[in-house]
Amino acid sequence: MRCALLKSFKIWLAAVGLAAFAAGNLLHAQEYASPAAPQVAPSAVGARSVPATADLEEYKIGPSDLLELSVFGVQEMTRVVRVNAQGMISLPLLGTIRAGGLTANELEAVLAAKLSENLLQDPQVSVFIKEFVSQRVVVEGSVMKTGVYPLTGKTSLMQVIAISGGLNSIADPTNVKIFREKQSGAREVHTFDLLAIRAGKAEDPLIKGNDTVVVEESASAAFMKGVTDTLRGFVGFGTIR
Repeated sequence: MRCALLKSFKIWLAAVGLAAFAAGNLLHAQEYASPAAPQVAPSAVGARSVPATADLEEYKIGPSDLLELSVFGVQEMTRVVRVNAQGMISLPLLGTIRAGGLTANELEAVLAAKLSENLLQDPQVSVFIKEFVSQRVVVEGSVMKTGVYPLTGKTSLMQVIAISGGLNSIADPTNVKIFREKQSGAREVHTFDLLAIRAGKAEDPLIKGNDTVVVEESASAAFMKGVTDTLRGFVGFGTIR
């Protein structure tokens, strides 16, 4: 028994020494490389975020979205409607209107034109999207629960991180990417710093439907986790023998 414990202790010491040596080399390499790579302030990273208002204006209404419609001065026209599977909504006096594929501003213009034909003069129409049910966001990388999540209402990046269970132990909160497909088909990437957002130094961007959020891992945190797991394996192996 003593022989097995002594052997386990020697293995553990050797592993600690190897880990310390490797960590020292990694730290030295980072210190050596840092002068050549300019540091980016959190506020500068956050400045690359997409304005929330632009996100909302570009959002296309889809099936199952919940809309709140109102006409200034006409209380009878104020109502909440759900977009059906064909992208249509039904309204009194106007009948069936196509809402799917339109932004809120575009739908306002359509409804105003319909109302001004025979019913009202210069109607002021307001469309508010209460639930973005038709849209989804994909969350990948260093979070507790990766997956596909529905967007129900305006949802920010911080809210999406919370929905996915938060960051895991090897996440890099300063390197979170949003991949977004533009109307042209091109894919754009925006990088955000969660620490800057939490500190109020950067805007918490709105997530759009079909966005992909990727939380990158921290190289140093991943390395230390690997070392810890290796040490546990060595100690467990020595104890069993």
